[in-house]
Amino acid sequence: MRIAYVYDAVYPDITGGVERRIWEISKRLAARGHEVHSFGMHVWDGDATIVREGVTLHGMCRSYPLYWKGRRRVFPAVMCSAGILSALAKERYDIVDCQQFPYMPALASAAACRISGTPLVVTWHEVWGEYWYEYLGTPGAAGKFLERVLARHSVFPVVVSETTREDLYPLIPGRDIEVIPNGIDLAGIDSVPPAGMKSDIIFVGRLIREKHVDVLIDAVGILKNQYPGIRCLIIGGGPERWNLEMKARQMGLSDHITFTGFLRESREVIAHMKSSRVFVLPSTREGFGMAALEALACGIPVVTIDHPKNASRVFVRNGCGALSALDGKDLADKIAEMMIRESERTSRCRMMVSGYDWEKITDTAELYYKRVCESIHKG
Repeated sequence: MRIAYVYDAVYPDITGGVERRIWEISKRLAARGHEVHSFGMHVWDGDATIVREGVTLHGMCRSYPLYWKGRRRVFPAVMCSAGILSALAKERYDIVDCQQFPYMPALASAAACRISGTPLVVTWHEVWGEYWYEYLGTPGAAGKFLERVLARHSVFPVVVSETTREDLYPLIPGRDIEVIPNGIDLAGIDSVPPAGMKSDIIFVGRLIREKHVDVLIDAVGILKNQYPGIRCLIIGGGPERWNLEMKARQMGLSDHITFTGFLRESREVIAHMKSSRVFVLPSTREGFGMAALEALACGIPVVTIDHPKNASRVFVRNGCGALSALDGKDLADKIAEMMIRESERTSRCRMMVSGYDWEKITDTAELYYKRVCESIHKG
């Protein structure tokens, strides 16, 4: 098959769950003999079109910062969309798989696929709905409108979690929605030795408001009284980093909390997970929670927030973690609970992730693409 992926950010030059998903699936499909292309911003050095591990990367525009004042910028997506519309309209692929957010590249893909006759798969990671007003205020009406428009163009919708499928159903009632979750590289994780620097708590993710890392800092401040030597490692960057570091300093936690920024090598992140005791994801909006899944594969339990928009809640079943309220005291209590008899949870955590290997996820995606192609030919 000739397959094209569309997303403005490209891994590993930009690290995130969506970027990682596209890369892990696309390189495996390329290794299986498929012709795979990826369209996004030109975030790498050198020519605008390069081949990386069998995948052809196409830079549609120069690289722009994705965030401004803690919010995803519209401009990079708009600039990227113009190139995507032109590139995809000129050529026919067997499948175009575009990510639903930030909408403009997806809508450009829909227009281009209508011109070229290529079937379009739209992969949904979250459905925001009314949350748009909380995120942007009154201008959020535009985001909500574009979300609904894209839903109507999602003839072949894919979601990464059951939570997202439940949220998407009201927008496209009666339409089949395929669940193809994110995955992890189990063999790769097993091959990584623990890091030399140990920690009690670890967080991995983009430092944005919705992740609520400030609540984790509150929890560390509470836990310090019970565990004077407690160590928390915060891996990731983003618009909230300066505020979070300032909060940690003001609370006198500089010796207890370390901010690493983004770590380019995923093996380095895994090594730090293996040297920690509890993974904490205090997010109230999580389309999947890939880092939580990786933490379980490393044998450490997960503490996350009990919120209906947090899809990672499903990973804490069978003694693999705990759900907390969005409250520093409750979060501290749940972390302390997970640090007791932690060795008993290692095998449970590992069993929880056995079905999420990237090879199995790629099998599922490959079969789904073939079914879509067959349905088009039959039609």
